[in-house]
Amino acid sequence: MHDTEDMPADVDFDEDEPSFSDPEDFEDDVDDEELLGDLLREKPQEADGIDSVVVVDNVPQVGPERLEKLKNVIHKIFSKFGKITNEFYPTVDGPEGLTKGYIFLEYGAPTQALEAVKNADGYKLDKQHTFRVNVFTDFDKYMSISDEWETPEKQPFKDFGNMRHWMEDPDCRDQYSVIYESGERTAIFNNDAKDPIVSEERARWTETYVRWSPKGTYLATFHQRGIALWGGEKFKQIQRFSHQGVSLIDFSPCERYVVTFSPLMDTKEDPQAIIIWDILTGQKKRGFHCESSAHWPIFKWSHDGKFFARMTQDTLSIYETPSMGLLDKKSLKISGIKDFSWSPGDNIIAFWVPEDKDIPARVTLMQLPSRQEIRVRNLFNVVDCKLHWQRQGDYLCVKVDRTPKGTQGVVTNFEIFRMREKQVPVDVSIIAFAWEPNGSKFAVLHGESPRINASFYHVKNNGKIELIKMFDKQQANSIFWSPQGQFMVLAGLRSMNGALAFVDTSDCTMMNMVEHYMASDVEWDPTGRYLVTSVSWWSHKVDNAYWLWTFQGRLLQKNNKDRFCQLLWRPRPATLLTQDTIKVIKKDLKKYSKIFEQKDRLSQSKASKELINPPDRLNGEVRVDTDELDSNTDDWEEETIEFFINEEIIPLGE
Repeated sequence: MHDTEDMPADVDFDEDEPSFSDPEDFEDDVDDEELLGDLLREKPQEADGIDSVVVVDNVPQVGPERLEKLKNVIHKIFSKFGKITNEFYPTVDGPEGLTKGYIFLEYGAPTQALEAVKNADGYKLDKQHTFRVNVFTDFDKYMSISDEWETPEKQPFKDFGNMRHWMEDPDCRDQYSVIYESGERTAIFNNDAKDPIVSEERARWTETYVRWSPKGTYLATFHQRGIALWGGEKFKQIQRFSHQGVSLIDFSPCERYVVTFSPLMDTKEDPQAIIIWDILTGQKKRGFHCESSAHWPIFKWSHDGKFFARMTQDTLSIYETPSMGLLDKKSLKISGIKDFSWSPGDNIIAFWVPEDKDIPARVTLMQLPSRQEIRVRNLFNVVDCKLHWQRQGDYLCVKVDRTPKGTQGVVTNFEIFRMREKQVPVDVSIIAFAWEPNGSKFAVLHGESPRINASFYHVKNNGKIELIKMFDKQQANSIFWSPQGQFMVLAGLRSMNGALAFVDTSDCTMMNMVEHYMASDVEWDPTGRYLVTSVSWWSHKVDNAYWLWTFQGRLLQKNNKDRFCQLLWRPRPATLLTQDTIKVIKKDLKKYSKIFEQKDRLSQSKASKELINPPDRLNGEVRVDTDELDSNTDDWEEETIEFFINEEIIPLGE
C-alpha cells in the first residue's frame, strides 16, 4: 500500500470520471471493412454464379401457348451438359407476349456451362434456327474490345527441319524402331542387308512402347504425364500432350489429330478419358467419356480424316472435323448394332446388326455425309460377322458364322460386296482371311489342326470367285501379305512354333519353308522387299531376337538384343507418282537392275568400301604403313575388287 504523501498534490479524488466523447467536429477514419470484414466477405455479390450462366441466341420466338413446348425442347438439348438450376426467357412487351429470341440458362458449375458452349454452339435446331451459345461473362470481354485494330503479335517460327529426311536416303533404306533391355533402350535403325545402321539411340526414351504415325512423320513415346511426338533429322521433340496416365493412342489417317486414352482422368463433369488433340497446335479439341477401352481404338476414322465415329449400345455417333461435333447434330439410332468399319477408299461406312425375332440380320453400307443407304444385305441364321475391307476399298468381305437349320455345328462363309457392282457370295469354311493389298485376290486358312489348308481365290471382273490354288496340311494360323501384294507369308505363330511359308501368288509357288522358333510377331517393311520375324520379351523371356528375311524367304540377319521387346517399321507416305509413271518404271527396271546389283555388291565388300572411301589420303595416293603388313604371305587371301565408275540419273518424263 502506497503512502499518501507520495501522491501528487494535484490529484482530486472527488472529481467526476473522465469523458471519452468525441468533439463535435471530429471525423471517424475507421471504415466498415476494418470493423466488419468477416461479415462483409460473406455478403452476396452481384456476379456470384455468373460464370455458370450461358446465353443462347437464335432461339425461336413463340407466344405463351407454345412456350412450354419450347422449354421442353431446350431443356432436353442443354440438360445433357449438366443440371440446369435456373432459366429465363425474356419476352417482348405487347399483347402477343412473344419471346425475344434469346434465353439465359444457369448450370450448377462453370465447367458445365463451358461444356454447353463447346457442344451446343452451332447446333441446328431446324432450317431457320441455329443456336449461338456464349458464356455470360464473355460479354464483358467483347464490350472491352478496342475499336482500333491492333496488329497481332508475331509468333516465332519453329523450324524442325525436314520432317521426311529419311525418304532422301541415297540408298533408299527404310527405318525401323527397336525397343530392348525390357524397355530401357530405344533405337532407330536404317535397314541394310548386311548390318543395321544406328540412326538414333536413347535410354529411357519411352516408359512403355512407341508408335509411328500413319505416314511415318512422327514417333510417339509414352510417359506418365502424357505423349511426346518426335521427328526431323535428329528426332527433336515436335509436340507434347499432357494426359496423366495415358496408355493408348491412335492417329487420324491424315496425321492432323491424335487420340489419347487414360483410365485415370475421367470425371462426370469433365470428360477426359479420351482426348482428341490437334497435332500442329498441340491444342485439345475435345474430351469424351469412355465406358470401356477393351476394343481400342474407340473411334474409327474415315480414310481422309474428315469424319470419325464411335459405337455405343444401339447408337452409332459420327463426328466431323475440325468442329468435332456430331454430324447433323444427332447420332444414328441402330438397334442392336454389333460392329462397323470405314471403307479405306471412300467415305462409306459398313455396319451389321444381328437377327431379332423374325427380322433377319443385315449388313448395311451407308454413304457419308448424306447418310444414304447404298447397299443392304439380309443374312439368316447368323451367329457372328467380321468386316474385312480390301485396302483400296474396291471390295468388302463379310465373314459370316452361321448355324444352318438341322445342324449342330457352325459354318463360316463369305459375303463379298463389289463396291461398284453387285455383291457376290462364296461359301468356304475358314479360320483366317486376308485381302491382297493392291489387287482382287484373297487368301484364307480353313480346317482344323493338323489339317489346316491355305486357299487362294481371285474375284474376276464378271463377279465370279475362282479358286486359284490350295495348299493342304499347313502349319499356319496367320496370313501376312506384302504391302505391295503378290508375295505373302503363311505363319504359325506362338503355339505353332514359328513355322513360315513364303508364297508367290502370281503362280502360287511355295518359295521357301523355314522356321523361327517361338516367333511372336511378323512385320513387312513398307517396300515389300524385307520381312522381320521376332520373339518379343513381352511374350517369351528367352531367345529374344529379330531376324531379317528377303521376300523370298532367304535369311539375311539374326539380331539378338538383350530382352528385345518390339520392332516397328517406319511407314512411308503415299507415293506422288502417277500410275502411268509407275508402269514406265516397272517396264524399264531391267535396264538399271545391273547397276543396282553392282552397288549392292560394293556395299557388302569391305575392301571395296575402303578403296572408294579410304581412311587416309595424301596427295591423291593411298598411304599404307608397311610395318603393319604381315611378312608371312602364306596367310594372305586374294580378293577380286570391283570399282563403281559412275552413276547416271535419268529424270522421268514430265
